Amino acid sequence: MAARSKARKRALDLLFESEQRGLPTLELLSERQSLGETPVPEYAADLVRGVASHNERIDELISWNLVDWTLERMPAVDRNVLRIGVYELLWADGVPDGVAISEAVALVEDLSTDASPSFVNGVLARIKADKPTTALDRDPSVDAQPSLDPADDEPEDAADEDEDEDESSGESGDANDADPFEDSSPEPVHHPHP
Repeated sequence: MAARSKARKRALDLLFESEQRGLPTLELLSERQSLGETPVPEYAADLVRGVASHNERIDELISWNLVDWTLERMPAVDRNVLRIGVYELLWADGVPDGVAISEAVALVEDLSTDASPSFVNGVLARIKADKPTTALDRDPSVDAQPSLDPADDEPEDAADEDEDEDESSGESGDANDADPFEDSSPEPVHHPHP
């Protein structure tokens, strides 16, 4: 087995263990590197750090490309192999797309179900096909909802300038600017009922 293939397997072991034990991925990596029982190759550490740093976006991309599955429902090995594969496809330098996909397929051939190789190949192939138009970072504007408050349409700077002018001039403004619900007189005001 080639050095990078072994590193991918070691990265998978760490990601799988982290998930199964509910441990933070980078803490587990640090622990394994310091104990040195089973060495963590540098490329394996790079993969684990890369998957951890892009985990939200990676899981989102995998989820978007699943057919009749959810990320949580698939076997843990497949899920973590897909995470490594997506990281290598989109963020790892010097890894040809075909190599990233074939290495992921090889891992699940050895470690997962009979259906896993074609499943992993299909998901990664769809992500590769969308690669030219895939944003690597999550676009926060996707989550932005338009406000129903008309005051939010007014630029903040303009509102701030109006307030500053009123305060700096020392004038209280004209009667039209007064708050109709604020009682400025010392005596109670009685309004007739319609």
